[in-house]
Amino acid sequence: MVNLLFTSIGRRVELLRAFRRAYQDLDLKGKIVVSDVDRLAAGMQFADVARLVPSIKSPAYIPELARLLQEEEITVLFPLIDPEIPVLAAHREVLERNGTRLAVVSSEAARITADKWETHAFFSRLALPVPRSWLPGQREPAAEEYPLFIKPRFGSAAQHVFPVRNPEELDFFTRYIPQPIVQEYLPGPEITNDVICDWDGQLLAVVSRQRIRVRSGEVLIGKTVYDPKITDACIRIARALPACGAVTVQCMMHRNEPVFTEINARLGGGAPAAVAAGADFPRWLLSRAAGIPGQITPVGTYRTDVFFSRYEESLILTERGSDVVESRCI
Repeated sequence: MVNLLFTSIGRRVELLRAFRRAYQDLDLKGKIVVSDVDRLAAGMQFADVARLVPSIKSPAYIPELARLLQEEEITVLFPLIDPEIPVLAAHREVLERNGTRLAVVSSEAARITADKWETHAFFSRLALPVPRSWLPGQREPAAEEYPLFIKPRFGSAAQHVFPVRNPEELDFFTRYIPQPIVQEYLPGPEITNDVICDWDGQLLAVVSRQRIRVRSGEVLIGKTVYDPKITDACIRIARALPACGAVTVQCMMHRNEPVFTEINARLGGGAPAAVAAGADFPRWLLSRAAGIPGQITPVGTYRTDVFFSRYEESLILTERGSDVVESRCI
């Protein structure tokens, strides 16, 4: 039995379907368990077990999550939102007490990936190309070359992210955005890289995807691409971090060179596209969890120019008291 838990499942239905197919392909017994603060979250309707949990800011969150792991006999936990990573990393000992493995980076790696300024310093230590970056007050706004780019150091889901066209806008957004970081503006294209490791940190795949259309930080349309310089850099990043489970590395192409900007220490929203391109990481991860020998394709061997287009799907939910008793697609 291999039981997986995906926390903060939200709308990640594609991901659950990919793992469901992997269970069937491997003829593997087990269940997919999900958790969220919202019982009406779409992903809650596509799991074998769906559990409501407190907010990650609540002191009750870790005790409730530990109880869930024990009751459902979870083999591996995968986090799906950025703010949860430092919380899980800080409580690894108590959460792994009954045998669950956390596909979560260390507390130090969580600190680096959560803080965009620390991420910039991490890339710089690896001698990777990075955008010019500074904190408010470190440079003279009137002397800068515009446009610029400003975002929160501890942001997520592309919230409070803005281009800046002049010193007046920079002054406003510096005061408006909590703890901002300022960077040179790079028009793209933007490349998202799914760096898939197991919970012991062994690298399984690196798949690059060009983001063609994005909404609220999530890719809507994209295609798989390959650049050996990006793949090599992602391998270095995974080893230096070190990665545990999946991490998503972001870079911008500038004059045909990748410039590295962020790391999200979790599975990206477009990660199922990697499966379609030949990097069947749900199957590989399930095989590892079950102790089943399986062949993994060499890193960097996947199909390019595989386009993907994500779309909305609605659920009709019927309630009885506080329980969802029926759901169907329309």
